[in-house]
Amino acid sequence: MTINNKNIDNVFYIFVTAHLIFWTLIPSITNHNLPLDTIEALAWGSNLDWGFNKHPPMSAFFPEIFYKVFGPQDWTYYLLSQIFVIISFYYVFIFSKEILNNNLLSLISVLLIEAIYFYNFTTPEFNVNVCQLPFWSLTVYYCWKIYNTKEIKFSDCFLVGLFAAFGFLSKYLFIYLLVSIDLLFIYLIFFKKERKFDFKYLITIEVFLVVLVPHFIWLYNNDFITITYGLARTGLEQSILLDHIKYPFIFLLKQIGILIPFFILIWLLVKKINFKINFKDRNLLFLIAINILPIILMLLTSLITGSKIRTMWMTPFYLFFGSLFVYLFQAQINLKKLKPFMIGFIFFFFLSPALYAYVSISKDDKRTDYPGKEIAIKTQYAWDQQFNSTINVVLGDEWNAGNLSYHLKSRPAWEGFVEREKLDQLKDYMCLDSICVGSR
Repeated sequence: MTINNKNIDNVFYIFVTAHLIFWTLIPSITNHNLPLDTIEALAWGSNLDWGFNKHPPMSAFFPEIFYKVFGPQDWTYYLLSQIFVIISFYYVFIFSKEILNNNLLSLISVLLIEAIYFYNFTTPEFNVNVCQLPFWSLTVYYCWKIYNTKEIKFSDCFLVGLFAAFGFLSKYLFIYLLVSIDLLFIYLIFFKKERKFDFKYLITIEVFLVVLVPHFIWLYNNDFITITYGLARTGLEQSILLDHIKYPFIFLLKQIGILIPFFILIWLLVKKINFKINFKDRNLLFLIAINILPIILMLLTSLITGSKIRTMWMTPFYLFFGSLFVYLFQAQINLKKLKPFMIGFIFFFFLSPALYAYVSISKDDKRTDYPGKEIAIKTQYAWDQQFNSTINVVLGDEWNAGNLSYHLKSRPAWEGFVEREKLDQLKDYMCLDSICVGSR
């Protein structure tokens, strides 16, 4: 078969379709219950607000849409995760097409990141990290359109502001990408003076802030609870001097470990590592800004504050790593000798779902083994023995109470933890250990 642009596009669509099918089907078959973070998102979604005790609202919004359409069908939430993944893959693909000007190299850029476990093994669990992915790729793509043209379009600035806001409302760490891109433009406008300041840039800021206003109001009214939670997760309260060295070092080691399969594919692709970094290359400058700078800023955060950076927080940071490394090594890539790379890619492509299935089947102490459906059936039976009303409220932690909210047919709203004041507002209620269900 002759390689042409159409064929390459078809290969890409075959790849993302296969990815979607594998990573929807396998967890649907091997897991008994949805993962923790997905249950949490569904719990929040049952009582939508502009924020929740742990995170901003976006990760709850999409699962709730799927619940309204499909109900408690576990496979649909695995599908939701993969839709978010392949949307991000698509924009990596079209971005790579534009910056590399070679469709086959663009395809390779996407195939490379399939070797990073953030984009396969961890994706069945829809959470704030997965939720960021399409907005990260969309923000980068439309920033690139602004960066790569002299005639700045209102629509591009508007979309950057919109997608950036959606990303920030998914997880606050999205700010690392935004700061990195801002630093790039500040450098080019005010230091290099390679481009003039355009008032259309302000559209991006305005849209971003307008979309965030409801969340900021919610934050103020709720004592900035999500920020408090996030800071607590970093371990700053117990930070000592040694942590300023220990945690950045651990962070670097973990990132290297995560990227080993990726670098194996790079080695199979080029065999001999040889490249020069030319900071006058505008394309390379942009790639460094969206790939390396956010990681450096994250590392500096840990170094300066002594905070612990959790591995999964880095999920969106490597989306464009394939584009960066292919751009650096493109002169050394022999497009007629891709067989070793394709063998390596196919190996990792099938290895990840096989390992996931093995872990899911062989280990019996996982969250996904939780008997959520069975507990919901027993709870409903016990309720029906005492009351004639419908369960429409559930109280308790997001995991246990969230499972009841998801599995009970009446879809009760999760209204936070058990408190005497909340119980007194209910017409009927019943408590089981630390969980209560009730009716208004």
